[in-house]
This record gives sequence, C-alpha cells and structure tokens, in this order.
Amino acid sequence: MRKILIASDHAGFKLKEIIKKYLAKKKIKIVDLGPSKLVKVDYPDYAHKLSKKINLNKKLTGVLVCGSGIGMEITANRYKNVRAALCYNQKSAKLSRLHNDANIITLGSRLLSKKNALNCVSIFLKTKFEGGRHSKRIKKI
Repeated sequence: MRKILIASDHAGFKLKEIIKKYLAKKKIKIVDLGPSKLVKVDYPDYAHKLSKKINLNKKLTGVLVCGSGIGMEITANRYKNVRAALCYNQKSAKLSRLHNDANIITLGSRLLSKKNALNCVSIFLKTKFEGGRHSKRIKKI
C-alpha cells in the first residue's frame, strides 16, 4: 500500500481533512503530520516536518496545504531531495510529475475549490515521471 504524508497550517486544515477522507476511500495510507485540530499555526513548521521525512526517504510522497500553497512550496523546496510543486489545476499537477518528478504537491485552500483540489491530488498521485530528457534537467536542479 502506498503511503502519503500530509500536513497543513490552520488555513489549509479543512481541505487537508477533506483530502485525507478522499485518500482513505481510495485505500491509500495517510500519515497526518498535523496539525491535529484547527488552531493557528505557522506553515513553515509543518512544511519542514513533512519535507525532512521526504528528504530522507525519496520514495515518499507528500501533500502540503496552506492558504495560498506558496509558503509551503517555498519552505519545502529548501530540501535537497524535495521537489515541491504548487498546483492549481489538473494540467499543472500532471506536468509537475511528468516533467519535474515532483514528490510534494502544495495546494492553496483559499484559491482552489474542493473538487479542483481533489482532482489535482488524484492526477498528481497517479502520474508517473516521464524520465528521458527530463532526467538530465532534474539533475541540474
């Protein structure tokens, strides 16, 4: 069974909970790194928590949710083995995997509908890295 790490800040908490239910229905194991309840928190704390785990285990995949998705993306991308992609539609989610081999999707809860966010997560998780010419580009990052 595939394991997905997920975390958010307070702005992304409700969407994180929706995504968790969606993934559970698809029989995907979820590791929720917090927060466990709706309280004000700082997004970098949760982005670091998730990204450190992916940095150590490149086979893991993550979902980060904050108000815009931008803060989580910036924080996550500070790690060598992390390629976090802010996705806002199905095409961005697909290309982030096909061409960039992204291992974390970041989402903006204030910018996406629930349906759009779930579609992005679904596409992101089922799309495989294309490799080929993109592999040499990934090595340049």
